[in-house]
Amino acid sequence: MNSAICTLYEGNFHYGVAALTNSLYMNGFRGDIYIGIRDELPAWAVTAFSNDDLDWNEGKTFNVTNDLNLHFLKLETKYHFANYKSYFMHELLEGPAKNKDSLFYFDPDIIIKQPWIVFENWVNHNVVVVCEDVNSPLTEFHLRRLAWRRDFEKSNLKLVFKNSIYVNAGFLGVSKNHKSFLKKWIEAQEIVAELLGGVEYTPFSNVGKGFKTLSEEDLSPFSPYSTTDQDALNIAIELWNDGKVSFMGKEGMDFGPGANLMSHALGNPKPWEIKILKEAIKGRKPKQTDKDYWTNCNGPIKLHSNAEIKNKKLCIKIGKLLNILRK
Repeated sequence: MNSAICTLYEGNFHYGVAALTNSLYMNGFRGDIYIGIRDELPAWAVTAFSNDDLDWNEGKTFNVTNDLNLHFLKLETKYHFANYKSYFMHELLEGPAKNKDSLFYFDPDIIIKQPWIVFENWVNHNVVVVCEDVNSPLTEFHLRRLAWRRDFEKSNLKLVFKNSIYVNAGFLGVSKNHKSFLKKWIEAQEIVAELLGGVEYTPFSNVGKGFKTLSEEDLSPFSPYSTTDQDALNIAIELWNDGKVSFMGKEGMDFGPGANLMSHALGNPKPWEIKILKEAIKGRKPKQTDKDYWTNCNGPIKLHSNAEIKNKKLCIKIGKLLNILRK
């Protein structure tokens, strides 16, 4: 199957992009990874060259190996990158990735932990593939879903309940035959963005600036739009009627027990930022995501020196021991 990967990053999340790439390669992925950026290229990709074949203004390609290519695509958009995922995927399938059979999006703080063929076989069942979020489930008449129906009815859009699983927007797999799903995600994203005051905002980026139309009830901890891209994705699942959505449970992103496909480093600080021993002394046990990152930063993209990698792995072991002794 001719699949491609895409992601978006800003700032020091290039560390996550490199580790994601390494994990994909080590698990058998070969081919093209499309990376949407606003910034300059990271230091580890300085040998990237301008590539007119991408048909993208300021598109550059970095050959990680002979059979693994990273394509850096400069984005000129006011959208917050959290709100741009659906648009980026659709643009790729209409442009640089138009000859691909399927496209997968991964957040740049995800590490792949299973053979790539598992992902390809999954989407090849003619389904859109998603993973359950840590904050799932939301039952059919959960107050957030009720608020979604209320707001979308104002746009003459009817939401049809499909599943109580609330999915994470850090991962999506879709075949080129299911581009209509991406259009529904875009449609939902635009309505959610309008409620929040614009596509350049998320609830977190808009703190102190005021929301455009949300009521005091909706600004509570139970806001129906606490994560704009994620809520829009879940709404899109209820709007889309052209096919089936396949749900992996919380184990998919290592949020729960079971065979996991990947690990997703939610929250902050990220694994490449955290001072592991300092946090362990404060009582924070090293996470599996910390271990997964430092296991996947040694190649084929070399992110850190061998000494630093060895030191971080040792710190993780010491941090876990401190946690055991504290009990």
